[in-house]
Formats: sequence, structure tokens, C-alpha cells
Amino acid sequence: MNRPTLWMEPPPDPQTIESLNLRVAKLERINASLMAHVERTMDQQGGAYSLFQTAIMLEGRVRARTEELTALMHSLERSNEALQAAKEEAETANRSKTRFLAAASHDLLQPLNAARLSLSALTDLAPGPEAKAVARQVERGLETIEDLIKTLIDISKLDAGIVRPVVKPVRLTDLVAGIEASFRPFAERKELRLVTRCADLVVETDGLLLRRILQNLVSNAIRYTESGGVLIAARRRGGATGKLCRIDVVDTGRGIPEHERGLVFEEFYRGGHDSEEGGIGLGLGLSIVQRMASTLRHDIALYSRIGHGTRLSLTLPIAAQRPDAQVPLAPLATALTGARVLVIENDASTAEALQRLLRNWDAEVRVFRDLAGVVTALGTGMARPDVMVIDYHLDNGACGLDVVDYLRRNRGWVTPVILTTADHGADIAAQAQATGAELVHKPIKPAQLRSLLAYMLA
Repeated sequence: MNRPTLWMEPPPDPQTIESLNLRVAKLERINASLMAHVERTMDQQGGAYSLFQTAIMLEGRVRARTEELTALMHSLERSNEALQAAKEEAETANRSKTRFLAAASHDLLQPLNAARLSLSALTDLAPGPEAKAVARQVERGLETIEDLIKTLIDISKLDAGIVRPVVKPVRLTDLVAGIEASFRPFAERKELRLVTRCADLVVETDGLLLRRILQNLVSNAIRYTESGGVLIAARRRGGATGKLCRIDVVDTGRGIPEHERGLVFEEFYRGGHDSEEGGIGLGLGLSIVQRMASTLRHDIALYSRIGHGTRLSLTLPIAAQRPDAQVPLAPLATALTGARVLVIENDASTAEALQRLLRNWDAEVRVFRDLAGVVTALGTGMARPDVMVIDYHLDNGACGLDVVDYLRRNRGWVTPVILTTADHGADIAAQAQATGAELVHKPIKPAQLRSLLAYMLA
């Protein structure tokens, strides 16, 4: 039996085997390269993904912080709006307070004005020294109330920034002499010495505000001194070429304890002692002194020793030039006999008191409430007055200067005018100056009015 024949391929030659090995090696290199590329690609994708996650996380944080900052900004805006509203409300309230006090001052000072005028007339008629003493006591009470009202109004105006100092050269000797003359009777009633030592200096200040400051300082010094006296001294600091002046008000009172010295310039401070003079005191004097000194930029300092007294010092600049010399007025006659005085006053009590006072001075007086009354009197042949005393504020918002304007335009009467008002506003002072009227603030001081009338009639 024949066996099948098996076919067998001949073995590859060495050249073929080498070729195959080269191809395998090449494929392995290609595979390795591909694997490295895949790994690099995976690494890059992993880094990009990580960066992507980081970016998302940072974006979330930025968004959260932005939302927090936005909320904070909105909160600050609301707070600023609230603060602005509160500021505007406070400013409105302050302006309202100032307007109220300015308006109230007119109504408060009107009855005081009438009372002082009536009291002056009563003093002229009083038969004996006891009646005159009682009248003087009542007058002192009215003066105290008047001073308190004016002080409250001054504080309100200073706080509101309404007061604008008029700084110019002021001669100290004249100012201090006037204060000494005003307070000497007060000191003598308490058996105190009032001494002044004032060099011939001219300072740069507002004369009216400086006078008020020194009046308050001297008044306090006398009020709280039981024995000894009060000294008003003014001298140049830094020798003959010094540019500053120091004004001292020194008393021999009880002194101020050290723990109270920081409080003396606050409102309603009166210390631990009341005045023996019996006057009303609300402790506003030094408070307004500090406000006025601050407005003038004058430094004020306090030094005190218990049992020895107190010194209050005001430092202010020496003026570069001296004030213009004033020609003294010649002595004037005070007799008003037969003088025709036209009074325009809407307050009945003030009008009656003023009429009584003027008639006591032998003047012929015609009193009217408004312009309509004057026009009616002109129609009945009223003669031209020698002088007019006119209230600025009349009924229904009318102005007393309208009477002056009417008489000048329709009658050609350029009559001397005394304009009275309780309003210390600069606009009224400017109107009075433009009209040529003499401005007198209420309450009217009878002696001042009589002297002014005599001067205008001379």
C-alpha cells in the first residue's frame, strides 16, 4: 500500500528571516511611538482638565466675592443715603430752630420792650425812693430775661453759622472803658473793686463780638466774687514788637476745682455755687464766649486756684493799622418839647408804652398800626412829623419801611427815621442803611432812644 506523500515548505533563507526581523523591530518602534504619543496626549488632556477644574473653582470664588462686594456696596450706598438723609434732616431741623428762635425773639421781646418802656415812664412818675427802688428791681429782672433770650438767639446763630464776623481795627481802650462804665454799678453794689489796666492797643477783631465776650467774662467774674475785686487787663505779648495781645479778666473769687475746669465752657455749667446777687443764671455765658472766640479764631485759656480766684485770658492779633479817627459829637440838647413824633407800631402794648414815654418827654405823638392809618390821617390834614419811630415788622407781613417809601414818594417828606426791630438779621440792617434810618434793636432802652431822638432833632 502506498503511503501519502507529505508536502513540506522549504525553510526560509537567512535573508528573509533578517527582513522579517527588521519589519518586526520597525513595528515595535512605531507601536512604542504611538504608545508614547497616547500617553503624552493623556497627560495633556489630564492637565487641561485639571486647569479647567481650577478655572471653574476660581470663577466660583470670584463670583462669590463679587456678590459679597456688590452686597457690601449696596449696603454702603443705603448707609450713605441714610446718613445723607439724617444730615439733611439735622440741617433742616437746625435751620428750623434758628428760624423759630429768630421769629420767637420778636414775639418774646415785644412784651419785654413794652414793659421796659412802661417801667421807664413809671420811674419818671414815681413819687418816692421806695417806688423807684421797686421799679429798678423790676427793671433788673426784665434785663436778665432779655439777656437770656438774646444769649439763646446768639448761640443758635453761632451754631447755624449765620454770624459772620466783621473784622477790622478796634481800639481796646475805648472798648474796655465802655465795659468798665457798664459794670461799675454792679460791682459797687457788691462792694467790689473793678480795676482796668489797658495799654493803648489796636487789635484786629469784630468789635461787637469782642464786646459780648468781655461782657460775659466780666459779668461772670463779678457774679461769682464775694470779696476783693475784678481786674480787666490788656497788654501786648512778646514785648514792644509783639504781634499778639492778651486780655485778662481776673477775679478774687472762690476758684474752680481742677475736675470742673473742662466743663466750664459747656452749656448750663454753673459750678457748685450760686450767685449771691440773686440773678437768674443758666450757665450760658462761657458757652457763648467759647463759640464767639472760636468764630473769631481767638484763643481762650483758663487758670484758677481754689480760694484765690480765676483768670480767663483771650489772645488776639494786633492790628496792622489804627482805626480811622472819629470826630466827637458836640453835646446835644435833650429837650423834646413840642417835637412831632410819628410812631408806627402794630403791637398795642408797645405802642401805648412808647406813646406814654414820649409824652412824658413833652413830645407830640401820633400813633398808627400800619400804612393805611397813616394814609387816612394824611387825608385829614396830618402835619409833617419831625421824626418817625417805625417798627420793621407790621401785621400781615407788611414792612414799616413801606411807610417811609410812601411818604417820600407821595409827599416828598425826607423825615429822620428810627427803625425798631427785634430781628438782628444783616438784611434788615442793610435795608435800614440804604434808607438812611437809625436801627434800634428791641427791647428799646429809653435813655438810648431819648439821646437818639435829641440827636436827630438837633
